[in-house]
Amino acid sequence: MPVVREFTLPDLGEGLTGAEVVRWMVEVGDVIAVDQPVVEVETAKAVVEVPCPYGGVVTARYGEPGQEVPVGAALVTVAVSPPASGGALGAGGAVAAEGSGNVLVGYGTSETGRGARRGRVRPAGVPPVALTAPAPAPVSAPAPAPVEPAPPAAPACAPAVVAVISPLVRRSAREHGIDLAALRGSGPDGLILRADVDRAVAAAAAAPAGPQEDVVPLRGLRRTIADKLTLSHREIPAATCWVDADATELLALRDQLNRTDGPRIGLLALLARICTAALAAHPELNASVVADDRGAPTGLRRHGAVHLGFAAQSERGLVVPVVRDAHLLSTGGLGAELARLTGAARAGTLTPAELTGGTFTLNNYGVFGVDGSTPLLNHPEAAMLGVGRIIAKPWVHEGALAVRQVTQLSFTFDHRVCDGGTAGGFLRFVADCVEQPGMLLRRL
Repeated sequence: MPVVREFTLPDLGEGLTGAEVVRWMVEVGDVIAVDQPVVEVETAKAVVEVPCPYGGVVTARYGEPGQEVPVGAALVTVAVSPPASGGALGAGGAVAAEGSGNVLVGYGTSETGRGARRGRVRPAGVPPVALTAPAPAPVSAPAPAPVEPAPPAAPACAPAVVAVISPLVRRSAREHGIDLAALRGSGPDGLILRADVDRAVAAAAAAPAGPQEDVVPLRGLRRTIADKLTLSHREIPAATCWVDADATELLALRDQLNRTDGPRIGLLALLARICTAALAAHPELNASVVADDRGAPTGLRRHGAVHLGFAAQSERGLVVPVVRDAHLLSTGGLGAELARLTGAARAGTLTPAELTGGTFTLNNYGVFGVDGSTPLLNHPEAAMLGVGRIIAKPWVHEGALAVRQVTQLSFTFDHRVCDGGTAGGFLRFVADCVEQPGMLLRRL
């Protein structure tokens, strides 16, 4: 006798509470194997395929593409055939009811995993695509057990009945976007006729066309960005200071390094090396504020390692991959990791672990052709360095006016973590390293 097992959306980790269905990979009635991917979902961090720990016949699936499903809500139900012997695979490869127990992206798929402890929740507005599917032929349904009669449910409000008999009238209204419920029929007893629909179509065509408004729902990454920036603006008293710096020598150093054999080192890698040196000199800025349940600050958490986030553009929008232990990497190592993460961002293959856990962010908005910015901090980080475009400008160099390659550096910081003197010292250190890259040798 088959056992119907319900597989819920597992806990994806990193504080995520739900995911949006992108596409279904199985249909109701399909026979699936253990740990076969059944649905592709998009979280705020990445797009992942979710495998089902049960093998058998899919009897129902929940949620349509584009619909949000919270963690713990049902995804599919599977009719699982009992194994031939305890824990072994039964006929057709079905697995025993306890599931495979495999792990995907940091969460367990067995019922004893984290996702199961959240409980079985079927959200309102997420109807099953199909309630039942034909079971395998050898399986017969058990006789229903006697149950106590349920109390009568409260009558639901019935939808208004539209007086339309002809299916041609309904089709014409649907094709022209006419709401039949808003029409008053000219036929007997208010019956809506074809002429009524034609008049409504003509009236809509004669109406002056105004500017169209469109409401785009915030979903996936875009909603996460909106939530995080709102939280940052609400909770963090941020301040920004900035300075112009002569980057001519930094560009010359980059060109000199790239004349040797080995992977190319970009400007971002040099800026990342400057950031790690500046944070070593000002460790209080590699920190975050600890708050209680009400959001009131209770302490400062100073991080021992520098996990350097950097802004990267992807098809899903602006993402912030994180270079782990950036302070331990050489300049070449920083360049290689930055290139790898940038490629993964463009390909859409970044994992949730590569998008979280940063302690400081480097934002090179100069690639967009702008000089300066006052960005919002990447909550809960306490600081962010912004670098504008490098452009030729008149500059006093060694007592004479010259054309130099100048950039604007901006530094946004959480004023709860430090005062302006510390922030100014950090920014001056960065500017000095940009103007005289040899100063980095003191920090190696």
